[in-house]
Amino acid sequence: MPFFIAMSDTIEQPGLNSLSKSFEPAALEAHWGPEWEKRGYGTAGYRGTGAPQAGEPAFCIQLPPPNVTGTLHMGHAFNQTIMDSLTRYHRMKGFNTAWVPGTDHAGIATQIVVERQLQDQGASRHGLGRPEFVKKVWEWKEKSGNTITTQMRRMGDSVDWSREYFTMDAKLSKVVTDTFVKLYQQGLIYRGKRLVNWDPKLQSAVSDLEVENEEKDGSLWHIAYPLTDGSGQLVVATTRPETMLGDVALMVHPEDARYTHLIGKTVELPLCGRQIPVIADEYVDKEFGTGVVKVTPAHDQNDYAVGQRHKLPMVVVLTLQAAINDNAPEKYRGMDRFVARKAIVADLEAIGALVEVKKHKLMVPVCTRTGQVIEPMLTDQWFVAMNKVGEGDATGKSIAQKAIDAVASGQVQFVPENWVNTYNQWMNNIQDWCISRQLWWGHQIPAWYDEDGNVYVARSEAEAQAQAPGKTLRRDEDVLDTWYSSALVPFSTMGWPEQGDAPTGDYNLYLPSSVLVTGYDIIFFWVARMIMMTTHFTGRVPFRHVYIHGLVRDAQGKKMSKSEGNVLDPVDLIDGIALEPLLDKRTQGLRKPETAPTVRKNTQKEFPEGIPAYGADALRFTFAALASLGRSINFDSKRCEGYRNFCNKLWNASRFVLMNCEGQDCGLDESQGCTESYQHFSQADRWIVSLLQQTEDQVARGFAEFRLDNVANTVYDFVWNEFCDWYLEIAKVQIQTGTEAQQRATRRTLIRTLETILRLAHPLIPFITEALWQVVAPLAGRPGASVSIAAYPEAQPAKIDEAAIAHVARLKALVDACRTLRGEMGVSPAQRLPLFAVGDAQFMRGVAPVLQALAKLSEVKVFDDEAAWAQAAQNAPVNVVGDTRLALFVEIDAAAEKARLAKEAARIEGEIAKASAKLGNEAFVAKAPPAVIEQEKQRVAGFGATLARIQEQLARLG
Repeated sequence: MPFFIAMSDTIEQPGLNSLSKSFEPAALEAHWGPEWEKRGYGTAGYRGTGAPQAGEPAFCIQLPPPNVTGTLHMGHAFNQTIMDSLTRYHRMKGFNTAWVPGTDHAGIATQIVVERQLQDQGASRHGLGRPEFVKKVWEWKEKSGNTITTQMRRMGDSVDWSREYFTMDAKLSKVVTDTFVKLYQQGLIYRGKRLVNWDPKLQSAVSDLEVENEEKDGSLWHIAYPLTDGSGQLVVATTRPETMLGDVALMVHPEDARYTHLIGKTVELPLCGRQIPVIADEYVDKEFGTGVVKVTPAHDQNDYAVGQRHKLPMVVVLTLQAAINDNAPEKYRGMDRFVARKAIVADLEAIGALVEVKKHKLMVPVCTRTGQVIEPMLTDQWFVAMNKVGEGDATGKSIAQKAIDAVASGQVQFVPENWVNTYNQWMNNIQDWCISRQLWWGHQIPAWYDEDGNVYVARSEAEAQAQAPGKTLRRDEDVLDTWYSSALVPFSTMGWPEQGDAPTGDYNLYLPSSVLVTGYDIIFFWVARMIMMTTHFTGRVPFRHVYIHGLVRDAQGKKMSKSEGNVLDPVDLIDGIALEPLLDKRTQGLRKPETAPTVRKNTQKEFPEGIPAYGADALRFTFAALASLGRSINFDSKRCEGYRNFCNKLWNASRFVLMNCEGQDCGLDESQGCTESYQHFSQADRWIVSLLQQTEDQVARGFAEFRLDNVANTVYDFVWNEFCDWYLEIAKVQIQTGTEAQQRATRRTLIRTLETILRLAHPLIPFITEALWQVVAPLAGRPGASVSIAAYPEAQPAKIDEAAIAHVARLKALVDACRTLRGEMGVSPAQRLPLFAVGDAQFMRGVAPVLQALAKLSEVKVFDDEAAWAQAAQNAPVNVVGDTRLALFVEIDAAAEKARLAKEAARIEGEIAKASAKLGNEAFVAKAPPAVIEQEKQRVAGFGATLARIQEQLARLG
């Protein structure tokens, strides 16, 4: 509905004139983003003052630190929309608020980026040496490491930039060293040989998060191992024949009758001339393959556990570069693992030991950073003991147990609750954490070795030297796993270990933080480790709630991935991007370059004109509306268009309100009191205020339950469907036809409701609400420098007027009935017709002016008796609302109308017959869900009511 009304030219309206004719997000964002930051509204403390206020509750949130190498992707933008909405909401509610930003040094990712740059310059890290290389990384970080924080600002993130950290900063690095030394002194950090995920290209151990299992076509080779006593052979199936060079046993199930008589015997290891035993272990699946399994403890995670149980030797047959080493027969030494595989298979075939080869689909572990196939490798690494009680720990609990208890006791709660099961399952089966990485970029392990290999763990080289007088020390070259430093963030960013006792100091005010907002993919890597480290070192939990949200997927539900070419860049959705640059962007860096034509085709189909500029508010509103508690968020950019339309609607509604209120008497003179002679509120005024209270209540509930989808949908529904579509249209009539007291009341209701809407919607759509609030708030009598530090609206149930709600519900039913009649008659909405009404004459006369405007009628004629009404209405179609009968009067060709109605009646009878037959079909009723059966019953009832109306029309036409 268009929002306009003629006003006198003499009124000054500078506020209205300062707003552009339509919503233009780019200009608002360019102004308000830097302005909020300049004013320091995001700085931790009370309502943007930059300091905490004693006695007020605290709300703190830690940003999951994105990789310093990264650019903002849809997952970040979604995650940050939720965090910023929660932060803005609590800031406006008067909490001491801190949203702490930071970036992660991202060991592997950053080292790869800088190494590639060196390659392009014809240099290498080994050529430079470690100190020079680390210097280069710092140079890169200073130059390119702020891309993601610049993009965060584009989203309107109101973080405290004065607290921005980098996990390699001196302050955080000191905490990293300190905790390492403490854990070592407590006997909880040790160095040992263990199997780890090894990337032969990176030459480093990598975490599980850097490993993706990819389905590949492979083979299952069946190999015969002859029994040493010549009594037969055992056949084993393997997908990695090269590892047989490191076999130390064959294994069967202790209760497998086929093999029990062979347990304890030995077999000949083909090609190697070694004898290995046949052992029994319940780990073997009797039904899989031949029921016989080879055991290679140095090259397989499951076999490693078997080797530990049976005290088997560990035969390592691969070098760290994944070539065959000197523990294997001479022929294969120096061969790459995959070259050796082919040679071994050929040799097995030549000696008749290859029984058969079957095609086999298998999951291959691949490093996401390098694309290399991961090799389980037995190497010296540093570990944190998860299930051991530290020396002198008064709690008597291990690190893992403390973290399990923190969740079991309810100190940390998961939203949705079902994620507790995932957490517990992992925590209860947790292995010691490998924290060392063979990289140059990261926190170097604070351990030194003397000439005899003795280790000295210390906070500095001088401290280590003091432990080893007269010895020459060499520092351990490894660095710590990136997740180690990010696990300390809840307390390392809050002043630990030098925290004070002041209740308004960071440590006591903001630890535990209120909520951690994150995707479910890092529950183990980050969430669990923060709980472990924080409870262990501080005795506190790191956060009270963990809100686990789904992962953002494309419109078809596929995972967004650069290598698949289906990624959307949040900044492109904000600013817009033409088709050609979008195609270029999506076809670069594909894992399979041959898919480029398909990617181009799909992109052209989805975005034939490129992507329009939706603005940050529309993108944020879309994310909020999608923030359900599900595992997947399917992102369709068409939703952005709908929310941009919402922003446009809010902008136009604000212009309409300003047009009618600015420079006018809005009933804000409180000295006049609330007398009817000063301002006379209509039922519609009371109705919109009542609905506003209900909306405020639902929004508060949505925020409390972390249901931003409910918050977004509630705000959308109230603003679009109630305020804009109904109240503004009613207000026009009240201003045009009302007394001065009625006009005053309408203007007050308009401007005050709009001002409240802007505060209500601000956490979700900050830019547009700020720009409009600056103009609207002074007219509504609300002082303040910014909506972002204004008080958040709170429901006042006493203002809910049930009679007013019922009144407007009746009015809406009348308008809908008139629109239905118009539709049934095929009359254009532009043609104004008279309405003849009978029943509840007092109500009808009261609403006549509004009904006439809303239903586009030429007049509303109310009759006191039915006979006069019937005579006037003649053959006009009739609709009944409660006790009131309505006739839209139009001269009609009776014969043509009868024919039209008869045709429509026949169509509806056909629909009733179809639906009734379905309901009469026993098979359908037995199989269909109750909701579907109920839907069919409602259809039959609806058709019946329409048919009755048509039959009444036909009877009237004679």
